[in-house]
Amino acid sequence: MPEETTAHAHDHDLGPKVSSRGGAASFIAAGDLLKALAAPLRAHLVSLLDEHGPLCVHELVESLDVAQPLVSQHLRVLRSAGVVVGDRHGREVRYRLADDHIAHIVADAITHAQEHLHRH
Repeated sequence: MPEETTAHAHDHDLGPKVSSRGGAASFIAAGDLLKALAAPLRAHLVSLLDEHGPLCVHELVESLDVAQPLVSQHLRVLRSAGVVVGDRHGREVRYRLADDHIAHIVADAITHAQEHLHRH
């Protein structure tokens, strides 16, 4: 069974149950957000945008030292997930985080990973 099918195969298990954090749609949306952030390069992009504020693609390419098409591909994923917003300034598009929640999610994940690495 393909991963995409498997990932959504259990969505119906959430049913109409409601937790203190919201209904099934909220958990599905949160899962989709976490999938968008799951690639290390995308997490790094979010971290850079949090640290430096809005940046254009060539600045991100220089900071990450990876090919421009790869950065653009990952920005497309983040943009479609609502993680980043692109603002056009003349011929350039400057990318920024859609909101501060995203930066906190990535920062907390990095802190957790560092703590886990130091324990082992």
